[in-house]
Amino acid sequence: MPIPEDVTGDEVDKDVRQELQSLPKTLAEDVARNLVMVARLIDEDPEGAYGYSRVALRLASRVAAVREAAGFAAYATQKYSEALAEFRAARRMTGNTELWPVMADCERGLGRPEKALDMAGAPEVQKLDKAGQVEMRLVAAGARRDMDQLDAAIVTLQSPELASNSIQPWTARLRYAYADALLAAGRETEAREWFGKAVEADRDGSTDASDRLAELDGVEFVDAMDEDDAESETVVTVVVDENTTTDDEPEVEAADETDESEGDEPKAAEPKVVEVKDTTERHTED
Repeated sequence: MPIPEDVTGDEVDKDVRQELQSLPKTLAEDVARNLVMVARLIDEDPEGAYGYSRVALRLASRVAAVREAAGFAAYATQKYSEALAEFRAARRMTGNTELWPVMADCERGLGRPEKALDMAGAPEVQKLDKAGQVEMRLVAAGARRDMDQLDAAIVTLQSPELASNSIQPWTARLRYAYADALLAAGRETEAREWFGKAVEADRDGSTDASDRLAELDGVEFVDAMDEDDAESETVVTVVVDENTTTDDEPEVEAADETDESEGDEPKAAEPKVVEVKDTTERHTED
């Protein structure tokens, strides 16, 4: 697959680079460049990332970083069986447990939420760092919802991490999942509160919490240039001073001072109401 010239392979993490040192230099460079493309495309073009991961896998299937990258690319394209096989292979090679939550989520994707819950209670979870444990909690709550156990899903998400006021990388997603579970259980008032808290924590826009909050508030966003709209006309009423003129009305000449009767109190100027028309033409396709 084509790789841009600016991709050298040096962009990979130093730990990955160290793993690739077991390969001949030219081969290691080719694998590294394909791994860089996987990382670049996995969010915006998962299918493209998957293609590059398969190339890397054919070149170096015995490298754990390659198996892990292939797993994430398959996971992004919802090829859960393939992703689970790659994650298991990477775990056998490294012996670490950091992939445990995403492996459990693959079980959910394969329609086996009970297996995901079993993994959530396994000893491997205690070996995860804080981020991994929060991720495992999210997966377990999702498995509960897969089984229509909404109350259990809500309880699963209730944790010190959820109650904490500090903002961590996982905070927005945790609050969002809790709000979504509350809404699914019909607890709309509480759901709105937690969607609001998710918005506060979502600094990089990783969730659509703001859209969900607006939806609960009854806010509807309409495209002003909707092609189906007909020509519309807006009339704006403006109150102006007596001496103010508009393009539609010529300036009125001041009355001769001699017309005013001596001794009469001057009358306060009455404001005029002028209609200013703002017409916007909108086109529809034939």
